[in-house]
Amino acid sequence: MPTLFDPVRFGDIQLANRVVMAPLTRNRATHQTPHGLHVEYYRQRAGAGLLITEASQIRPDGQGYFDTPGIHTPEQIAAWQQVTDAVHAAGGRIVIQLWHVGRISVKRLQPGGQPPVSSTHRAAKTRTYAAQGELVPTDVPRALATDEIPQLIADYVQAARNAMAAGFDGVEVHGANGYLLEQFLRDSANDRSDAYGGSIENRARLLIEVMTAIADAIGPGRTALRLSPVTPANDIGQDSDPQALFNHVVERLAPLQLAFLEVVEGATGGTRDHAPFDYAELRRRFRGPYIANNGYDRAMALDAVASGRADAVAIGRPFIANPDLVARIRDDLPWATPRKESFYGGGAEGYTDYPAAVKTA
Repeated sequence: MPTLFDPVRFGDIQLANRVVMAPLTRNRATHQTPHGLHVEYYRQRAGAGLLITEASQIRPDGQGYFDTPGIHTPEQIAAWQQVTDAVHAAGGRIVIQLWHVGRISVKRLQPGGQPPVSSTHRAAKTRTYAAQGELVPTDVPRALATDEIPQLIADYVQAARNAMAAGFDGVEVHGANGYLLEQFLRDSANDRSDAYGGSIENRARLLIEVMTAIADAIGPGRTALRLSPVTPANDIGQDSDPQALFNHVVERLAPLQLAFLEVVEGATGGTRDHAPFDYAELRRRFRGPYIANNGYDRAMALDAVASGRADAVAIGRPFIANPDLVARIRDDLPWATPRKESFYGGGAEGYTDYPAAVKTA
């Protein structure tokens, strides 16, 4: 059986090992644009088999938090090109996570101060960071009209094309954690009566159309997806039948032969046993490369790949304080603890100033 440190090919992307850096929102973009700190941050972590960037909005109304980057302007494309160049020069591979937050936003972050958009007109009972240190309730959204959905899909496709222009090795569509695509997926947040609401087939329609359109535009081997079947993140609520819903989603996507599927197992950043779900069944129905995510330590990651339960393991917050995490896992060195006060916003402190481990004799 393969080990965590063996190379693997996911679609058109060759990975040197099977440790993946999960996407981590860090709120350090200037005018929604990456800069030199981002270049250094991702370069430092290029020892991962694959870097998945922080979630990046596909268009202006996709923003839900302060100082998150986008991938929808020429300036953003040029800035991300510096990041991808640095990662590639260091021998790494990197994909960008394409994001639209949907209703997890506030008017002050929206173009023209308009309400956020969603599958529904019902607000999420949660809060978002509108500015550093300013946690505020999300605003009431408006439901996207049916005739607005083709433009939304086109914007996802254009963002994927922009990512290719910026030198990324691929894209990961964010279909998890209670954001826009999951707001359409789950019946806890989708109360529509059009072709995108009601049945499982209808609620899955938008995600499948987005994935199909992106795969057609940039190639399925550079197109991937993140799901979180039972997470309660962002007041998404539990679907009435998550196993049937997500089984349907991956069965419909399997023929596309996507690069990989990343799955948050359990509650995002929380317990892995939040709600019953058969992830092995999901993987069997997808039939493509599977990246497991959520709370993996060294022993769990080694076992997941060695047992064949996953093809790779995505690790998030430990990568903040351990830019050389792959080496620490390989050599069984201690993992440094990240400073929580610097997770969101700020400068180099708590971002690019964590040292690599010094291996002792």
